Amino acid sequence: MHILIAPNAFKNSLDASKVAEAINKGLHKSKLSCTTTCFPVADGGDGTTDLLIDHLGGQLIPTIVNDPLKRKISSSFGWLEKDKIAVVELAAASGLRLLKTDEYDPLITTTQGTGELIIEALNKNATRIILCIGGSATVDGGTGILKAVGIKFFDAEKNELNSLPSSLSSLAEIDTTGLDKRIANTEIIILCDVENPLLGPNGAAAVFGPQKGASAKDVELLETGLIKLRDVVLSKTGKDMALIKHGGAAGGVAASLHTFLNARPVNGIDYFLEVTGFEKELRKADIVITGEGSIDEQTLQGKGPFGVAKRAKEFSLPVIAFAGRVAIAPGQPSQQYFDRIISINENEGDLEVAMKNTYMNLEKAAERLGDLL
Repeated sequence: MHILIAPNAFKNSLDASKVAEAINKGLHKSKLSCTTTCFPVADGGDGTTDLLIDHLGGQLIPTIVNDPLKRKISSSFGWLEKDKIAVVELAAASGLRLLKTDEYDPLITTTQGTGELIIEALNKNATRIILCIGGSATVDGGTGILKAVGIKFFDAEKNELNSLPSSLSSLAEIDTTGLDKRIANTEIIILCDVENPLLGPNGAAAVFGPQKGASAKDVELLETGLIKLRDVVLSKTGKDMALIKHGGAAGGVAASLHTFLNARPVNGIDYFLEVTGFEKELRKADIVITGEGSIDEQTLQGKGPFGVAKRAKEFSLPVIAFAGRVAIAPGQPSQQYFDRIISINENEGDLEVAMKNTYMNLEKAAERLGDLL
């Protein structure tokens, strides 16, 4: 029996490579006679750059940029020299992981540093930029990135708006004449792990604002600013940012970059599996194991394990998923993709303790699975 191990990261606990390693170790400690291949995956969230670089054979280019609060930090982006492709991870410059919990404040956090990473990629003559946008600390509608590449925002009195996104509700004019001309000759692909629109109850502010520290009042202010951005863009260009699929990802980054930079938002896991040659590994497998920290309804909207399972089912392969938390009802549609979903925590207990023991719990769960198989 050959088992393909293709998990996503367990968020805030274990990266995808370590998850795969733990599962692999557990299987080989079991009574099962098997061969295994570890193929850790990512869907555009934290760690996607490292995995793409590992799979495709690239390097990390160090650079200095501004963090979400405009403090200078050491960061990096991925670089594939042969094809002149840059892999830019928003979380590496504008991510929640760069802030202490008491610093979360999406009324002031900005994606400017991500724009600076894009400029550095252009300086290396990138022909394509793969932008991974999970894990952001921002709901700035991508205005930080746009400012970094030369776009300016003004109020009705022609004053430039600098305190974005809090001042976005005062927007009256957008000046694109300073946009870096190299953008026009560079393909930008945005890897998204959610399909949420820019506005409304399922939009960037309402859904992701609270995760990034926004109060109910903050969410209203952020929504007002994003509506104004949409309205100004619509009146000037005829393009409605609110209609863009994935538009609310990373606090509106996908909508803005599609509108202003002609960037192409795509499902992150589908793109990842395509460019890394996942199908080749599937053809060798008898069973597929995937997983992530929480398997819930959002998983079925296009997260990593769902993408893996969907591809595996095209080859009629059994799929087993491990999760720290299972919050999905058995049956359709989950049963259509996952033959079994297994919680690695034998008892719910203390979340902090469970997360600390993720590696050990994965290894034990995989050993039990191997014995059963």
